[in-house]
Amino acid sequence: MEKILVVDDSALQTAQLRSILEEDYEVTVAQTAEDGLRLASNSDFSLILLDVIMPGMDGFTLLKKLQEEIVTQSVPVILITGLSDVQNEQHGLTLGAVDYIAKPFAPLIVKARVSTHIKLYNYRKQVERQSMTDQLTGVPNRRQHDRYSSVKWNEATRLQVPFSICMFDIDHFKVFNDTFGHPAGDRVIAAVAKAVSTHLHRSTDFFARYGGEEFVAFMMGDDTDKAFAHIKQVRQAVEDLHIPHDPSVSQWVTVSIGGVTVIPQAESTYASYLKIADTMLYDAKKQGRNRVVWADKKMRQLFEK
Repeated sequence: MEKILVVDDSALQTAQLRSILEEDYEVTVAQTAEDGLRLASNSDFSLILLDVIMPGMDGFTLLKKLQEEIVTQSVPVILITGLSDVQNEQHGLTLGAVDYIAKPFAPLIVKARVSTHIKLYNYRKQVERQSMTDQLTGVPNRRQHDRYSSVKWNEATRLQVPFSICMFDIDHFKVFNDTFGHPAGDRVIAAVAKAVSTHLHRSTDFFARYGGEEFVAFMMGDDTDKAFAHIKQVRQAVEDLHIPHDPSVSQWVTVSIGGVTVIPQAESTYASYLKIADTMLYDAKKQGRNRVVWADKKMRQLFEK
């Protein structure tokens, strides 16, 4: 069932909206703009119905804040107001509202407009998912990584929890392609992605194809030792696929992995630690491949072999 957030300080109006919509949708109510912002930032709503005139922060201000937040800026907002003049309507639409419903509202109009904008929202989400998924492997692509990593990095900074970033590279992949052909190379990329995905499936994990034979992952909440141990298991899982390689370089297809664990600070950036993970990957390859090299928060290296 689709979820709708109603932000309105009037208990009577929220009760009316709930009675109109609750048969078809899961309706959550916030009676202050501050509560509305908090709920919208921490839940997955398909639509927000927002009253314009509220004490404290008004609806226009809340709408502007919703548009500034990455996690809420794509959620459609319908403004509900008694301000029927053109200037206010234009102001709301300029700020990012998708529609206006004037008070007193007619139930059939509310139902029709809510249904229309939820359908449009779901269509946009479907198109967006397709544009952010790697077609060969079915895992997120670099575009989705670039967007999602900043959200989770900011979350880890706010919560002050460990954040681990790692880069993967399929060993001697050019040799494999030259020996077995590009279609076989594509199958290897897909098989590696599937094996890694089965080990990075928690809500605090993220795994994406970064480009070519390279992958990237990040994890929240694990300290250095736990993250390092977990990624060593991931590396072993790829080797255990026992995909034959060109015997001149390796018996099986394997991956090299470099990573780093840090508790993000306000002045630090995700990009800087991604570069550190890439440096650890370079060291893993330099030391013989098919291994993990990790850095802790003090930039001390941990070696698998």
